Amino acid sequence: MQIRFTPEQLSRPGYADSAVEINACIQCGYCIEICPTHQLLADELDSPKGRVRLIREMLEHEGSPDDDTVRHIDRCLHCLACMSACPSSVNYMHLADHARRHIEDQYRRPLGDRLLRWMLARVLPYPRRFRLVLRGARMMRPLASVLPNRWRGMLDLAPARLPPASRNDLPQVFPAAGEHRKRVALLTGCAQRALNTGINDATIRILQRHGCEVVVAQGAGCCGALTHHMGRTTDSLAAAGANIQAWMKEVNGAGLDAVVVNASGCGTVVKDYGHMFRNHALAEDAATISGLARDISEVLSELDLDYQIQPGLKLAYHATCSLQYGQRIRFLPKKLLKAAGFRIIESRDAHTCCGSAGTYSLLQPQISRQLRDRKVQALQQGAPQLIAAGNIGCMVQIASGSALPVVHTVELLDWVTGGPVPPALEMNGMAI
Repeated sequence: MQIRFTPEQLSRPGYADSAVEINACIQCGYCIEICPTHQLLADELDSPKGRVRLIREMLEHEGSPDDDTVRHIDRCLHCLACMSACPSSVNYMHLADHARRHIEDQYRRPLGDRLLRWMLARVLPYPRRFRLVLRGARMMRPLASVLPNRWRGMLDLAPARLPPASRNDLPQVFPAAGEHRKRVALLTGCAQRALNTGINDATIRILQRHGCEVVVAQGAGCCGALTHHMGRTTDSLAAAGANIQAWMKEVNGAGLDAVVVNASGCGTVVKDYGHMFRNHALAEDAATISGLARDISEVLSELDLDYQIQPGLKLAYHATCSLQYGQRIRFLPKKLLKAAGFRIIESRDAHTCCGSAGTYSLLQPQISRQLRDRKVQALQQGAPQLIAAGNIGCMVQIASGSALPVVHTVELLDWVTGGPVPPALEMNGMAI
């Protein structure tokens, strides 16, 4: 695709990188059919092919983009399915990140939109604040019918009950049991610490039992993904930079074999820290951390898990976009679950997005709900007894449209290797 960036623009790293990706796009259209928003809206501008063209025009003209351009780019889920279909290996993720930064810097959104985005950036990455907001949301539910659609969507996603905060999320070191095999740092995250504390607890238990020393590093917190995908670069780099420095203290101290991430949306971003900080003083350290970042399924696949029970439950596995497309991990979680004795029902729409996509379910609630309903219908084919996934956002999204228990993969693996029954199964009377 021909571009008209000026020499001054090309002297800036962001533009130079985007020029490479835009030049690589041959506008073949292979990405169109796999794009969830194009499947729903049937508009080429709501496909990767159309958005690459819009991004090129927007960046060429530099100033404030028009409303239509912003609307089509905002509708992108950032699911990255298009990258799996692209014969030219266009890194749409980095191109879309640049576009969102440009929109955030140059476009003045309506007041309500600005307020919502500000609130999300100031609340979701901070577990204590998020807990307070979730408690308030429960009290606001009787007023849901009179609230704007976006705010009403937030109330719909708020859980009926919150787990108590877990002390395991505080900075500390959990010793390995038995033979010492690895020393790893755990990203405890942000929203997950409010919504489902059992995921980190299960991760720590199963790693300890299988010979891993687990470090929750002082100063580590939100990975930066939530603000990164809203184009708020200053916020996202601050969060990511704090993690890099916290984990590098461990690398330079007793050492680390991995930085374990159990929320796949976070993992995709942590693995991209090297690119995010490529022109930053932390570039070398960021590349080191990106090289150490591993999804929990990758680490567990190396540990020869000691299965204690064979549950035999029928399970629908949701392949999160950030795991199967962002990290190219497609089969490991299912392989682990099958080895654990779960009977996995294969869905015809296993590759499709559930519509969560970080803050997307709150910023684009109508499209998000359509994608959720389609995904839930596909997952429930074959009458599974539960649904498993590897990302907290997807779990909350799917649970809001299904009566089946939705459980993190690591909670199930912890259970069958000697841990407690996952709370979601216990509440549904599925303990054995």
